[in-house]
Amino acid sequence: MRLNGSCHCRAVRFSVESRQPVPYQLCYCTICSKTQGGGGYAINLAGDAETLEVEGREHARSYHAVMREEGAPDQHSEAERVFCGRCGSALWLYDKSWPGLIHPFASAIDTELPIPPERTHLMLAFKANWVVPRIGKHDQTFDEYPTESIADWHQRLGLEDAHGG
Repeated sequence: MRLNGSCHCRAVRFSVESRQPVPYQLCYCTICSKTQGGGGYAINLAGDAETLEVEGREHARSYHAVMREEGAPDQHSEAERVFCGRCGSALWLYDKSWPGLIHPFASAIDTELPIPPERTHLMLAFKANWVVPRIGKHDQTFDEYPTESIADWHQRLGLEDAHGG
């Protein structure tokens, strides 16, 4: 499925092919909640990095989050979070640990996305106290990372490539 996205001011527009376009993972970590804002969580999709096309790249900026762990020195994340330098909209995440993938934020996607049959709530141990997750009957919950990858989740539910990808 071809995903088209943009920032709020439309200075940065992008598109990417995705075999896993269902927005099902809600991440409640402090990095996602502070850089995304909405609902206290962020939703990432998976796309083929080689197919990423960007208009207005000169307006794109990147941020490597500071990883803070009590009793340990601060470290910068390998993940590159790309956002618009004009309006601040979060656009996508890239991590060289998975060089073939780009993870656009569902909030930046303009293409109509499929509705997930269930959701995965992750990093719940780090959610803000004011966030009350809406956990559905079939949803999965994890204090930290889930046991399935984005691809595994789509495959288990028969959703991979089911949306024209």
